[in-house]
Amino acid sequence: MSVKIGISPIAWQNDDLPELTKDYTMEQALQEAREIGYTGVERGQRMPHDTEGLKAYLESAKIELCGGWCSGNSLLNNFSEECEAISQQVDQFVELSSPCIVYAECSNTVQGEIQTPVNSRPKLTRDEISSYALKISELAKWCADKGMPMAYHHHMGSIIETEDDVNWLMDASSRDLNLCFDTGHLLFGGGDVMATLDRWGDRIHHVHYKDIRPSIVEDVRKNNKSFLDAVIAGAFTVPGDGCIDFQAVSNSLAAMSYSGWIVVEAEQDPAKAPPYDYSKMGYDHILKVCKKADLLIN
Repeated sequence: MSVKIGISPIAWQNDDLPELTKDYTMEQALQEAREIGYTGVERGQRMPHDTEGLKAYLESAKIELCGGWCSGNSLLNNFSEECEAISQQVDQFVELSSPCIVYAECSNTVQGEIQTPVNSRPKLTRDEISSYALKISELAKWCADKGMPMAYHHHMGSIIETEDDVNWLMDASSRDLNLCFDTGHLLFGGGDVMATLDRWGDRIHHVHYKDIRPSIVEDVRKNNKSFLDAVIAGAFTVPGDGCIDFQAVSNSLAAMSYSGWIVVEAEQDPAKAPPYDYSKMGYDHILKVCKKADLLIN
């Protein structure tokens, strides 16, 4: 049983808030991530989009592709339309041996709207999420048949945000649909990290280690601020710098024989949290908790 440790380049290159990270380059992100010890990186929008270009780009940095965001529109698209919309990414990720695509519904999310409070996110009833789950299951099977697992990312500002949302989606979907378990988004959404992890351990295919600063989250909720306001203010941070018990999370992953990627995804203002320093802090914390949990790192 072993895991690999990857990182999202979002601390150096924020796709939603490019002005926040304008003083950093993607090349710097990959170089520093590899120097710290990360062996994988999730795809960023400022990487080459063509498959051969992306392959050469990652090989030059001596780093693997360990997943990447996929903006879904399954509430609007029919099955054929959605397959067509994501087919290039699916084929590319198969070619580059990615462990999964990280899929989230973006057709009506408010996560990228700085003027919209995250509290005003779209919400579905359990029955509506169950219907959505059937549609997503069909898409996940199509991806799996092509050789690419789909890991669903519950995300702030989207229709799948809370612990109930996750439970309803997983309950109603087929086992073709995997879960991208994100500690920070789950806790920000008011969920119980350990209860959700233990309940859906057999469906978890990809893990984001993301910490939060509770006082900032409380302020965002209380004062109706947006998700992007939360990012700028520092709601998120690397493992070991917030309130989440990553030793308990790692112990649980070890108990369920998890053997995929653990990915640091911690977007924040680099002027307050220098990407190299914080990414190293997160990496060192993961090494410590994995060692205590007897999770071997490849």
